[in-house]
Amino acid sequence: MANLRAAQKEMTRRLLLSTAVGLFEARGYAGTTVDDIAKAAGTTRVTFYAYFPSRAALMKALVAEADALLEHGGTESAGAGARDLAAVVREGRRDGFEAWLRDSSRQWPRLRPYVLAAHEAAVVEPELRDLVDHWFDAVVADIVIGLEQAGRFDPDSRRLRGFLALTQLDQLSRRWMRHGWETEPVTALGLLADSWAHLLGEPEGTKPAEPEEH
Repeated sequence: MANLRAAQKEMTRRLLLSTAVGLFEARGYAGTTVDDIAKAAGTTRVTFYAYFPSRAALMKALVAEADALLEHGGTESAGAGARDLAAVVREGRRDGFEAWLRDSSRQWPRLRPYVLAAHEAAVVEPELRDLVDHWFDAVVADIVIGLEQAGRFDPDSRRLRGFLALTQLDQLSRRWMRHGWETEPVTALGLLADSWAHLLGEPEGTKPAEPEEH
């Protein structure tokens, strides 16, 4: 009986999360209330609060889901897919950047409702703003690690280079999530790879530097 109750509770929790994702996608985070989620899930406000103390807490759970999608997305995962970002940056080749960006873009359709809702929620919920910033900073940190391992560029510029590169990707992905491709994907991702190669890559005609000792 205890196992059955636990399974039922998990089903209700999953139902609330999946219902919220659909409503956030259709109405936006700001336009969706706790009552809206509870009603659409066929339950009550009291039940909602038994699982999540607030709408922001539910959004945090959805961000964790998005992280899990990235972590377990197989070879198409932007975070743990065919190539690790730090390794790609360490190698510093344009074709490596383009391949990684292409893998990343394949995740956009499944991540779309989570990403758009998280960024909208971050505008009105300070705790979610910090969470989204942490999400962004964690990827920048991977870029910095790759540059450190390659011994490439002035150490004081590495974080800024990572920030600029990821900002470009973030803006392109969110533009796609709202409007779709406005030019051919191969063109858009190729231009972004050019920029990443300039910001992060090995200058042409130079040998990779030896990894820095720590």
